[in-house]
Amino acid sequence: MTDMTRGRIAIAHDYLTQKGGAERVVLALHRMWPDAPIYTTFYDPEGTFPEFKDARIITSPLNRVGVLRKDPRRALPLLPLASSLLHVKEPVAVVSTSGWAHGFRYDGATLVYCHTPARWVYLLDDYLGEGGRNSIKGRIARALRPGLRRWDRAAVRRRSRYVANSTVVKERIEDVYGLDGVDLVFPPHSVSTDGPQEPIPGAERLAEDGFLLSVARLMPYKHVDVAIEAAARAGRPLVVIGKGPEEARLRAMAGEDVVFGQDLTDAQLRWAYAHAIALIAASHEDFGITPLEASAWGVPTVALRAGGYLDTIVDGVNGTFVLDASIDAVGEGIKKLQAARWDTAAMRRHVEKFSEREFALRIRALVEGLPGA
Repeated sequence: MTDMTRGRIAIAHDYLTQKGGAERVVLALHRMWPDAPIYTTFYDPEGTFPEFKDARIITSPLNRVGVLRKDPRRALPLLPLASSLLHVKEPVAVVSTSGWAHGFRYDGATLVYCHTPARWVYLLDDYLGEGGRNSIKGRIARALRPGLRRWDRAAVRRRSRYVANSTVVKERIEDVYGLDGVDLVFPPHSVSTDGPQEPIPGAERLAEDGFLLSVARLMPYKHVDVAIEAAARAGRPLVVIGKGPEEARLRAMAGEDVVFGQDLTDAQLRWAYAHAIALIAASHEDFGITPLEASAWGVPTVALRAGGYLDTIVDGVNGTFVLDASIDAVGEGIKKLQAARWDTAAMRRHVEKFSEREFALRIRALVEGLPGA
């Protein structure tokens, strides 16, 4: 599929308001089909990757509301209707979603690349985090959940084909939606080791002896607080890359050897990986792309033995597993990692299986098998 796809294929995504693994998948799709329009509920050019500025992006009317554009979770009661009204007319659509984009109105065939079934429906406690269940947001989410579940399942019945981004998500899709034979295509890591590096402001003083690194949205289920406490116990500085609603709480608990970075350029992200001694990844991830980014630089990962990390980490090759997301467990993982010897060449060979080229080949083949493609 090359020039024949002009005007025939669309890309869709929940919302383009942040810099995460899902958004990097959309960037990879955009590079595959640069002329394809991207449909999304919200688009914040300053919050997501700058490469999207050369794309034709079509948003819902809710995008005009600045407070919702900055934090789409505030629009939860409105998103089913807004999503259902977003009309995608192209004969084929490649849909990147963790809950909303598969509910857009499609005229043609759809390949749904699912990062996870909606957390706010099927993994609500995980989504809200500790203490969130009885919060105002938690009560609203629980009240809306039955209706959201009906909407979500209706969206599934209308779609052509589902693809999972990890083994655990494949099992979750098949269990939650009752689908058989869901395809599995790993998303690409895309932080190249080539190119310039730029220090993160405030972190230069930590770089001489290397620092621990956390690259995650500041959400409760990401357990960045555990990374902060475990790094302090290990006597190691920590650089935290990410933003989210937990920011104020995390900054308040962090000591002077913790530096926060947000909205980084790729040059700054390269600098962070180049000067890290280890990545801490203690969350329940649907895929877990950051260990691959770290491995490309020869940096091992301390990771929770769960979720997508089971696909991206080989224990003893590019990281070490811990059994739970506790401070004690992660602290022991850091000690174990520091005592081990790591083969950087083996790490990089492992990463090659998750290249953007491999992703593109698999996705194109699946798209070509859709009706009307």
